[in-house]
Amino acid sequence: MAAYLQWRRFAFFDREVKELDGSPGQPLPLPPGITVCDSGRGRLVFGDMQGYIWFLPRTCKLSNFQAYKLRVTHLYQLKQHSILASVGEDEEGINPLVKVWNLEKHDSGNPLCTRIFPAIPGNKPTVVSCLTVHENLNFMAIGFADGSVVLTKGDITRDRHSKTQILQEGNYPVTGLAFRQSGKTTHLFVATTEKIQCYTLSVKDYPELELDTRGCGLRCSTLSDPSQDLQFIVAGDECVYLYQPDERGPCFAFEGQKLIAHWYRGYLVIVSKDRKTSPKSEFAGGDPQNSDKHILNIYDLGNKFIAYSAVFDDVVDVLAEWGCLHVLTRDGKLYELQEKDTQTKLEMLFKKNLFEMAINLARSHHLDSDGLSEIFRQYGDHLYNKGNHDGAIQQYIRTIGKLEPSYVIRKFLDAQRIHNLTAYLQMLHLQSLANADHTTLLLNCYTKLKDISKLEEFIKTSESEVHFDVETAIKVLRQAGCYSHAVYLAEKHAHHEWYLKIQLEDIKNYQEALRYIGKLPLEQAESNMKRYGKILMHHGPNETTELLKVLCTDYRPVGGHEGSGAPEESKANPEEFIPIFANNSRELKAFLEHMSEVQPDSPQGVYDTLLELRLQNWAHEKDPQVKEKLHNEAISLLKSGRFKSVFDKALVLCQMHNFKDGVLYLYEQGKLFQQIMHYHMQNEQYRKVVEVCELYGDQEACLWEQALGYFAHKEEDCKEYITAVLKHIETKNLMPPLLVVQTLAHNSTATLSVIKDYLVSKLQKQSHQIEQDEQRIQKYREETKRIRQEIEELKTSPKIFQKTKCSICTSALELPSVHFLCSHSFHQHCFESYSESGSECPTCMPENRKVMDMIRAQEQKRDLHDQFQHQLKCSNDSFSVVADYFGRGVFNKLTLITDLPPGKSASALEAGLQRELLIHTKRNA
Repeated sequence: MAAYLQWRRFAFFDREVKELDGSPGQPLPLPPGITVCDSGRGRLVFGDMQGYIWFLPRTCKLSNFQAYKLRVTHLYQLKQHSILASVGEDEEGINPLVKVWNLEKHDSGNPLCTRIFPAIPGNKPTVVSCLTVHENLNFMAIGFADGSVVLTKGDITRDRHSKTQILQEGNYPVTGLAFRQSGKTTHLFVATTEKIQCYTLSVKDYPELELDTRGCGLRCSTLSDPSQDLQFIVAGDECVYLYQPDERGPCFAFEGQKLIAHWYRGYLVIVSKDRKTSPKSEFAGGDPQNSDKHILNIYDLGNKFIAYSAVFDDVVDVLAEWGCLHVLTRDGKLYELQEKDTQTKLEMLFKKNLFEMAINLARSHHLDSDGLSEIFRQYGDHLYNKGNHDGAIQQYIRTIGKLEPSYVIRKFLDAQRIHNLTAYLQMLHLQSLANADHTTLLLNCYTKLKDISKLEEFIKTSESEVHFDVETAIKVLRQAGCYSHAVYLAEKHAHHEWYLKIQLEDIKNYQEALRYIGKLPLEQAESNMKRYGKILMHHGPNETTELLKVLCTDYRPVGGHEGSGAPEESKANPEEFIPIFANNSRELKAFLEHMSEVQPDSPQGVYDTLLELRLQNWAHEKDPQVKEKLHNEAISLLKSGRFKSVFDKALVLCQMHNFKDGVLYLYEQGKLFQQIMHYHMQNEQYRKVVEVCELYGDQEACLWEQALGYFAHKEEDCKEYITAVLKHIETKNLMPPLLVVQTLAHNSTATLSVIKDYLVSKLQKQSHQIEQDEQRIQKYREETKRIRQEIEELKTSPKIFQKTKCSICTSALELPSVHFLCSHSFHQHCFESYSESGSECPTCMPENRKVMDMIRAQEQKRDLHDQFQHQLKCSNDSFSVVADYFGRGVFNKLTLITDLPPGKSASALEAGLQRELLIHTKRNA
């Protein structure tokens, strides 16, 4: 029960007297003798003692018509229809009539009366006490002073379609009636001076339920709107009671003798007397001629305050229309109560620091979230200024999402208020409105307060409940020394880099870091090993090496970080992890050897590094047996065929470590025979020099010449090796004898006996060649003489053709035939078929052309030589002329003839020279 005296009073309504339009200060004149009034459909309706019904529209132009001959006692204006129900008297005595008026239709200028029937329960004449009509026009209820209630069901505007029956008979006057419609259920509340009842009209036989044994005075009951669940309100002298169709609801202790009760826009309007009199002494609520002062109170039952309270002189009734209340007094004045707007009411509450009431008022008026947030902010500021920080933070929390968080945070940065700031930041995170700075601040608050339980609760909350910047949280926790919490958060949210950084740099748990990397997907495991591999190798070389072996061969994450769609086989590039082993050569060798064995197609860098590592170990090893083993391993790696594409790099490595066998092997593989011989020359290995010439001299003949020059410059006695070299030079005819003599002339220890046999052999061969040349010359002279004789005979003597067979088809000659001076004869058809020219013998033509080509080549050679000599003499820049001829390929091949090669005649050699000259001549042309 709410105590009336505890409710605050406000002036949420403005009061003014209704005035005539265009006449300020002139009160609106109302007809005298008004006995009853109502409102609806944009007008106020009055009934007077003369039987007139008056209409007052918003324009304040009164109009009336004669409804009854004597008086009007009751009016009910429907809100959804232009239908007016009235009760009055047309003759003396107790004979009230009910008339239903259609205000939209007229008859002789007056509203159309659609129905008239007597309002008497049975045959007992009694006075009508109250009237109500259902908005669907299907029910009308009339209450009487003898306690009877008459219900009209059906179309109330027509006699033919309605049925009237007595709903109840009683001993106490009926003081209030109200229809309640909830869905398809219709209830009728009946109030008398002694009890409250409810009838269910949507059920057959209209069952009755008695709700209370206390009643109310006339016009002291009303029906609330849906905001109060359509409750039936009964204003008794001690309390105001609210009723549901099946039970009594709450009550409010509003004392005083109640005269009128109305419901208006969520407000309960009650008119009461100052002095206490019992309503039971006179059910109509007191003497109507009493001119006592009346108090009008407007209650907000939901927010529990009095929205308006004022004293009026003898109130006739309170009407609601045009968005405001109208109070009609007995002296004929009409007062208008205009409700203030919501913002004005809130400002009035703010001035009195009634923020809780302002919040409730704003919610009841359906103020938007922005408006409510502003109220919360002002309320929070008020509490903060009073020093109530706990209460203030609760109000600020209600502004989250509307008020900038920094406004609140700045107020609570003081160390003494850190728990309030923590509460605000927690709620900010719960509503997923926190940024990285807020997360940082909240975690710092936890660490300052040393509230480990709250800290754990925060970081272990599921992502669906709290949203925060995980990376920021990890940084703050790490900075505060909460490593275990930071590691938990990093692992939970898969921040692998942060997890490893904390484990390695702060906790120093290297084994756990290795275990965690082994659980990551390939790409992330690879990147983290590149980043932290050196640290892990330093503190756990064996475990790190094993993890790298797995990572580079057939990596499969341990623990299921990788999804089900991961590839069956995945591996990293081992070459990229070589820098990790910078100070761990033993582990590096084991890693590289493992990769070369398990994965032969490893990148070239693996084999390059392995070779370098083996060469280093070989170079620094002192134990002969171990050194031999390392030597064999290095050679075996070189012979694996993995260095063909990086030959130079392998050669440089072998040279850097003075790995002789490797250098020679690579020279051999690269066919660098001169480098092999030079290597032996540098080491003065004479026997090896000769062996190299014997092995590779056929592929590169200049090796013998270089060997001869090498031995020739040696001051030591190298007769044995010079003899061997000269023998091969002689056999292959690699150098002219004069050049051999000049080469050996540099050796002071070499005597003539060294080349005696060589020179004798060469002179004998040349003598033999001279004899052969002289014989060949003699032969050519004899042949030339013979040819000249034949030419002379052809010029001076007739030629007799005695051939009997064709030189092409070998058949017997038949006329016509063709004969040539060369003694070849042909059938004419054979000659025409095979001859390319009509003047040349087909048989002799190939040989003749060879001869002619040689002649032309000699002529061109002679011309080319003459031309070259002429340009050389006339040019100012002789070098450019020579360069030009070089560019044209004239000097592409230079052949120095010392002795004829065995098996070749001088004529063949001459023919070869002629052919070469011809080729060069054609190219230059």
